[in-house]
Amino acid sequence: MDFDFLYLHMINTNKPIKPPTDNLCDFIINKLGISEDAIRLGVKRANLENSPLPIVMWSYGLLSLDQLNIILAWQKVN
Repeated sequence: MDFDFLYLHMINTNKPIKPPTDNLCDFIINKLGISEDAIRLGVKRANLENSPLPIVMWSYGLLSLDQLNIILAWQKVN
């Protein structure tokens, strides 16, 4: 099992993070079968919390840990 998620930390910053890319959202929808409604909720919460979309979706139970790890691996190469 890949434990990359352990290296992620919540960072308090006033600097907004970049919004999720269309490619990331398409990957989550098309490759993982996550609904567009879940993506919309995740994007909304990620913006409010100034946090990365995959982490927010996982923390709200919209992604499993395995799905989160798949996304993190995909992000490393894209």
